[in-house]
Amino acid sequence: MQLQTANRKKAKMRLGIQGPSGSGKTMGALKVAFGLCNDWSKIAVIDSEAASSNLYAHLGHFNTVQLTAPLTPEKYIEAIQLCENSGMEVIIIDSGSHAWEYLLDYHASLPGNSFTNWRKVTPRHVAFINAILQSKCHAILTLRTKTDYVLTEKHGKQVPEKVGMKSIQRDGLDYELTVLLELDIKHNAIASKDRTSLFAGKPEFKLTTGVGNALAAWCDHETSPGQEGEDETLTRIAATETIDELIGIYNQSKPEQQLQFHERFVARRKVLQARANLITQTVNTNKHVVRN
Repeated sequence: MQLQTANRKKAKMRLGIQGPSGSGKTMGALKVAFGLCNDWSKIAVIDSEAASSNLYAHLGHFNTVQLTAPLTPEKYIEAIQLCENSGMEVIIIDSGSHAWEYLLDYHASLPGNSFTNWRKVTPRHVAFINAILQSKCHAILTLRTKTDYVLTEKHGKQVPEKVGMKSIQRDGLDYELTVLLELDIKHNAIASKDRTSLFAGKPEFKLTTGVGNALAAWCDHETSPGQEGEDETLTRIAATETIDELIGIYNQSKPEQQLQFHERFVARRKVLQARANLITQTVNTNKHVVRN
């Protein structure tokens, strides 16, 4: 036992995304995953949602592992190991709620004392969570939430709006995650837990590749005491979605910061310019198809 100076090393992201049906968990997870690794071929979706991830194949050539009932924790663990052994960099578990629902049904089917029967259930759930936490890949865990409706005013009338409530998962899972984001039916995200300090206390936002870029920068940057300002600048650069945003951050930076992070600014500008060129090319191609 000895005292050591605290230093944060490179880490893997453990991101939770929870929300009601239709809130955009799967698509949002895919966009963030691409921002984490910038390579669709290094992303795998462990899909227990009846192959729903295939609906987003237009985003990129990512990989899928289709799980079928019974959706046991052991199946998820086997799928995680398959993704790791296949060289994936980001694993999306969509959805982790099914493993918990299976365990609840299993517990209900056991004879005898309900309280003591949890001894047969808890180790299986712990093994599932540990497989996520100990993975050498970035992990994104989507969670269903119990749905309710509230009345909101729209155009002078009271209309029902779907809202997510408590996640369908064992209590305490949020303690294990680096970041937990909550989505509403309008696809807006807020952070209910954030160890990165990128989102906590910030206004609601959309899940984009820029969010993944910012998380990747946070994970990759090793820090020593006194480097907090550097961390903030790097994550702001990585989170930019347009060249104008990047120029704004550059102009707001001190001259010494502009010099220190010159290579990061240049590299991000190239990424953003490449995206803009791709969008322009796609639009022009579509216009040509329509005309002909």
